[in-house]
Amino acid sequence: MKVLYPPGKVKILAITIGLEGEAPLEVIELAGRTAYQSFDRIKEGSAQEFVRRIIERGHESVIEHSSMTVRFSKVSRGFTHQVVRHRLCGVTQESTRYVNKKGFTVILPPGRDANQKVKLKLPDGTPIRLTIEEWFMLNDQMYQKLLETGWPPEDARQVLPIGISTEIVITTNFREWRHIIGLRGASDAHWEIRLAMIELLKQAKNLVPVIFDDFEIDETVPCIRQIKASA
Repeated sequence: MKVLYPPGKVKILAITIGLEGEAPLEVIELAGRTAYQSFDRIKEGSAQEFVRRIIERGHESVIEHSSMTVRFSKVSRGFTHQVVRHRLCGVTQESTRYVNKKGFTVILPPGRDANQKVKLKLPDGTPIRLTIEEWFMLNDQMYQKLLETGWPPEDARQVLPIGISTEIVITTNFREWRHIIGLRGASDAHWEIRLAMIELLKQAKNLVPVIFDDFEIDETVPCIRQIKASA
């Protein structure tokens, strides 16, 4: 049993590329100019300005024509319980039904001490003192013993804590990523998903900056804030 602290790992795996090699912004421009029948205005470098204007005008349905695939690893199942609520996403997650989690890794909140002792009582009333790490170690032992007695992983997993480490891959369009990053990166978002979204925003800004130019990272919290366009 291992204890990890956030942030988890974030890696962008893929971004939409057109069949003729068009970059993601070019795909958006090709689709968006259908509305205006202004294909004659397409030229080298025009896609970036087109997408910037689309976002400024709030016409974000157009940026749904390009998508991004992201892998989150060394995050807790508490993290994934939140992110899978975004229903416009394609999701593939590490399975606790088929994957043996013996010797699992658990994610603890930042600043929390795994050696902190807590007073507990056994069912017969006997008082005991356990550290947080010892509690998880007992949890792991229970899981392993159930497997040894013939329980399949899909049944033994019922005793696993929500803090166990997992991996998840998510694909969705840029409009939905903007929504996820803005919501889950806000100052009042859960610490684990907020830190992961900050890392994702840094990577996304390097690859497709115009899509996320109106988001900034406040390092004092840290969190993500959306910059409001001037009137």
